[in-house]
Amino acid sequence: MSLLDSKKVQGREFRIKPPAPAEWPRNVLAADAILAASADKVMAITSGWLLDRPIYRLQNDKRSWLVNAADGTGVTVDANLALDLARASYSGPGNAGAPSLLDFTLETRAHKEPVWRVDFDDADDTSVYVSSRSGAVLEHRNSTWRLFDLFWMLHIMDYSERTNFNNPLLVSSAIGGLWMALTGVWLLFASIRLAEFVPSRWRRSRTVNLLDQHGTSQRSIDAVEGDTVFRALARSGLQLPSNCGGGQSCGLCEVRCVGKAPEPTSADRALLSPQKLAAGFRLACNLPVKRRLDIDIGNTLALSSERVGLVTGVKPVTPFLREITIRPNQLLACRPGSYVQVHVPQYSRDASHVNIPPDHHEDWRAVGPLSALANDAPVRRSYSVSVPVEQAGWQLTFLVRFMPGKKPGRGSGYMYTLKVGDEVRFSGPFGDFALKEGSGEKVFIGGGAGMAPLRAMIHDLLAKGAKEPLHFWYGARSLRDAPYVDEMRAFAAKHPNFHWHLVLSEEEGMADVRSGFVHEAVQEGLLQTHPDISSLEFYVCGPPAMLNATRAMLSSLGVDDVNVAYDDFKI
Repeated sequence: MSLLDSKKVQGREFRIKPPAPAEWPRNVLAADAILAASADKVMAITSGWLLDRPIYRLQNDKRSWLVNAADGTGVTVDANLALDLARASYSGPGNAGAPSLLDFTLETRAHKEPVWRVDFDDADDTSVYVSSRSGAVLEHRNSTWRLFDLFWMLHIMDYSERTNFNNPLLVSSAIGGLWMALTGVWLLFASIRLAEFVPSRWRRSRTVNLLDQHGTSQRSIDAVEGDTVFRALARSGLQLPSNCGGGQSCGLCEVRCVGKAPEPTSADRALLSPQKLAAGFRLACNLPVKRRLDIDIGNTLALSSERVGLVTGVKPVTPFLREITIRPNQLLACRPGSYVQVHVPQYSRDASHVNIPPDHHEDWRAVGPLSALANDAPVRRSYSVSVPVEQAGWQLTFLVRFMPGKKPGRGSGYMYTLKVGDEVRFSGPFGDFALKEGSGEKVFIGGGAGMAPLRAMIHDLLAKGAKEPLHFWYGARSLRDAPYVDEMRAFAAKHPNFHWHLVLSEEEGMADVRSGFVHEAVQEGLLQTHPDISSLEFYVCGPPAMLNATRAMLSSLGVDDVNVAYDDFKI
């Protein structure tokens, strides 16, 4: 607003300054005579000029009006008079148009009375407003003022009258802005550790002892006070799994504190279950080294080793799910339900690197053109193994989901451009999503790429001759989006204890397929009629919305959390 010409905004550019009033003529009626002749009650009377005509302005509590000072007759500000008044106040190059009478306009919002509008065809689209009651020239408006008025409206957030600087919208926004500023300041100080600003050589030395699940010491790590466990381990060559790089948002870098654990932070409570918090688990990226720490991080060898493998197979399973097989350069034991972290390098590739089968072209075309695939810095992404390695020739089999759009995933973009023979670097395996010991009846509930770890568990159980009932409920939008359907149907035909249920949310009418959401289908098709829900083991994996709905449903049925194992991909 400050960049606009203030003279134009105020309407002074073409407005003529009113001349000094002429001497009041002696041959006109006196004010007393006008008052005596008025049929209406008069509360105020003033004298003045209307162009070259002397007039009296009279006013009471209901209206105001004009009378001719020469003869006492009423004066009406009609279109012709309004046009003359507008022309007399205007010095610009434009020609006047026909006057129009307006009951109200925002351009004269300070004057609550009908006004005459006279437009001039100059470069600034000047409009002159004349009062229909007093004949006074009220405002000169132009395109510069209108632009200023728009910004003024946005500034004060009064979108109706454009005059109330303290309207509720502005007050609410101001309070919200103040609250965000104050919380931002609080978060700034809450997230800063003063020790980070002190050179490490000036800080006290501390030790982090790495223990196995039996409490046996595996290794000691030198650290300095103020480090996080995540940073201290990384400095020693032990890279904990992480999708966020230690940003306290993925929850993969959990470690178990042996002995007394520090109080959990808000990030710990948001990303770790109450059971894990009670057991001493904390996020390593949010766990400061203030004293000697004894922690259990699981497989230390997996953390310190970067493995290499060659891509041996790339197979589209559905339009947006792809099976990728990698042969590690050395044999790798990998429990069903675990995952590895693929080291995604910096890359930039165009859409032609993604090989799309002909029968999937329509699906990809329906979601729009594929954007360029790029990653500006190395990251790590987690992928669950979908077949036990011993059943896949000791190869790693992943099920990778791709979401086309303006910003495809950096990990899935990399995985979808892999070709047979390409080298892939990874670390792992990791994770605690695993089958429980024993032969309890099991219910698997999945969706999307959640098929991967559940499929590996089912392959493992059936290969080992499990006899307990196994129920697999899998949800997808349509049959084209559901992977490994024929394989699961073959399992159900071969193994009487395995029960396969496909649930489609956007298709219906198939004989052996249910319609709706998978968590609702499980409740209606199994749990409502099951004689003892408390005896069931649940294994859940899939998209966040499906996972949250399923866990809420199980909780509402009174299923104990200890009977529910899940993998949320840490997203």
